[in-house]
Amino acid sequence: MSLQLWTYLVVGATFALYIGIAFWARAASTSDFYVAGKGVHPVANGMATAADWMSAASFISMAGLLAFKGYDASVYLMGWTGGYVLLALLLAPYLRKFGKFTVPEFIGDRYYSKLARLVAVIALIVASITYVIGQMKGVGVAFSRFLEVDFETGVYVGMAIVFIYAVLGGMKGITYTQIAQYVVLIFAYTVPAIFISLQLTGTPIPQIGLGSAMSDGSGIMLLDKLDQVVTDLGFGAYTQQ
Repeated sequence: MSLQLWTYLVVGATFALYIGIAFWARAASTSDFYVAGKGVHPVANGMATAADWMSAASFISMAGLLAFKGYDASVYLMGWTGGYVLLALLLAPYLRKFGKFTVPEFIGDRYYSKLARLVAVIALIVASITYVIGQMKGVGVAFSRFLEVDFETGVYVGMAIVFIYAVLGGMKGITYTQIAQYVVLIFAYTVPAIFISLQLTGTPIPQIGLGSAMSDGSGIMLLDKLDQVVTDLGFGAYTQQ
């Protein structure tokens, strides 16, 4: 069986899984559609949130920024991650406590101000459009590469899949779909990292391997070797300011 056929089978099975989850978890009420019925376990919710962070914007865009800009691009990674943490700690719990479905509703009622609500709407639109542009660009690049189609077709395929499970399941369907994505992504991140670390440093734990010397007897630290590789390719060294 050819590699291309395997690609079609794996990607097709993934799409089928997402659509199947959307049918299984389809929204039956307004609460299901907007807040997943408030019945998702905290661990499962954390998995869904983590999967959203490990999306195309992180998997492709952040990796590209770090490759091109080196150490200076770490500020984007910290801001990206820090924003998620602040959102989870300072806004999300109170949104649920107030019984609101959207952030502008919560902000408007919390501060008794239509102006605050308008500001929240504008901020939400700007953030959402910026995020969706990055996501769709990543979707188009990934699908055009793996399915061997043009960029526009890749974007349409991705949009169609998201449209199906978002409309059918609402936030409930999206949450459980994101949990499935978390399992796929964490596997895709972890397994290569473990084997690369094991092969280069003899250490199966990637975090320890990054601070270890190469196992080829050269005495060169792995991070120094990685810096040399990326600079030879014309990119910026990550560990040098």
